[in-house]
Amino acid sequence: MIKWRKWIRILHRDIGYIAAGLTVIYAISGIAVNHVADWNPNYSIEKSVIKIEPIPDSILTSRELVFSILKKIGEKGKLKSSFSPDPNTLNIFVEGNTIEVDLKSGEVHQEKVTSRTLIRETNFLHLNAPKEIWTFVADIFAVALGFLAISGLFMIKGKKGITGRGAWLTALGILIPIVFLLIYYYKIF
Repeated sequence: MIKWRKWIRILHRDIGYIAAGLTVIYAISGIAVNHVADWNPNYSIEKSVIKIEPIPDSILTSRELVFSILKKIGEKGKLKSSFSPDPNTLNIFVEGNTIEVDLKSGEVHQEKVTSRTLIRETNFLHLNAPKEIWTFVADIFAVALGFLAISGLFMIKGKKGITGRGAWLTALGILIPIVFLLIYYYKIF
């Protein structure tokens, strides 16, 4: 006779070890993405305003003017582009920084964007941005989680297992999303 509980424990343990790393990645990203209304989970955006001397109508070419301003504010990033939406404003785009200069007042508004290391990468995987082979990996992970959930139900015998306390806790786990949907989606309560 095959000892099915023994094999469930072995498979549950080994698949659980493999799934642990992926679970941590999805947990970090899940928390980050859940709070997207409160912050940008992929990038940190720092806004600042500094003052330089006003720039009078100048004989400098626009390229010389751009580099002169970048030097004054200490920006060393790679210049992407620049343009003047009006005679008193100069917008400069540097890698990781958007700069708006009021030429008359000398007020410089900057918006620096930096990647949130580790969180951005976990979001990349969690949201399946790479597609292709990662979809296959994510599907296998989803099946593994399903197996872990179902096999976990049968690992313990008796009153603490699925025929006792485990049944009540499993029912609670099923009821939580159902009640949430009834309240928030169907507006029943």
